[in-house]
Amino acid sequence: MTRTVRRTSFRLTPPGADLRGDYWTSDAPVEDAALVVCHGFKGFKDWGFFPWLCEQLAGRTGVAVISFNFDGSGVREVDFDDLDAFSHNTFSRELWDLEAILDGLAAGRLGDLEVAPASRFGLLGHSRGGATCLLKAGLRSQVRALVTWASISSVVRYEGFVERWEAGETVIIPNARTKQDMPLERNVLDDVRANRDRLDVLASAASLTIPVTVVHGTADESVPFNEARLIADAVGDLGRLVGVEGATHTFQAGHPFAGPTPELEAAVEASVDLFARVFG
Repeated sequence: MTRTVRRTSFRLTPPGADLRGDYWTSDAPVEDAALVVCHGFKGFKDWGFFPWLCEQLAGRTGVAVISFNFDGSGVREVDFDDLDAFSHNTFSRELWDLEAILDGLAAGRLGDLEVAPASRFGLLGHSRGGATCLLKAGLRSQVRALVTWASISSVVRYEGFVERWEAGETVIIPNARTKQDMPLERNVLDDVRANRDRLDVLASAASLTIPVTVVHGTADESVPFNEARLIADAVGDLGRLVGVEGATHTFQAGHPFAGPTPELEAAVEASVDLFARVFG
């Protein structure tokens, strides 16, 4: 069953953050449940496949779907128009942002937007967003199901930048699509060093008692497929590893979005299957 879906924008401003998002609802909604979609590094809620993904999830499961830009995404109104926020983003900051979204859903309000209160959550995260979802699921009992797409298995990923940060330099990350030089300060390194136990992705995965579907392309050029195996092994019997044969990090999709690919449709099928079983 595919439902008619409506998209409504919201703006949530918890202390120290500015979260812009969309609330996707269907004409036959499932009560007391919501799915939250989290983008990854150099991603944002309107990148490529994300709007299509949200519409698919809401239309095919009936569960309300929320997508949003992390405060440190660097995106407010248009592509990467707040590079200062991007440069100071951390994993802990993303966990706080996601907590604010879940708190708003539980209270029935996202900024000025009144929404149906939810006490059961599903999370879906792509790449770095997958790690954020794995960490949050281990901290919040209302999370009942989790899907990762091309997720990293560890937050310790910046070894090549350490010497430059220690020397007081700002690391520059080129954005091939926008042609921007995106600065990255050492905040992320300091956060990882100060919070190693709390930011242990595989330990959080091992603690989960909810169903988890780990979706990953076998030809992922950014996050090796073995990281999916590590996550699935950590989750154990409640985990399902879905290897999408030949799929890249973004499942052959790009920005602007040119329509779904077979690889992307396979990822959506695996996600809908889990969420429909848990919340249907």
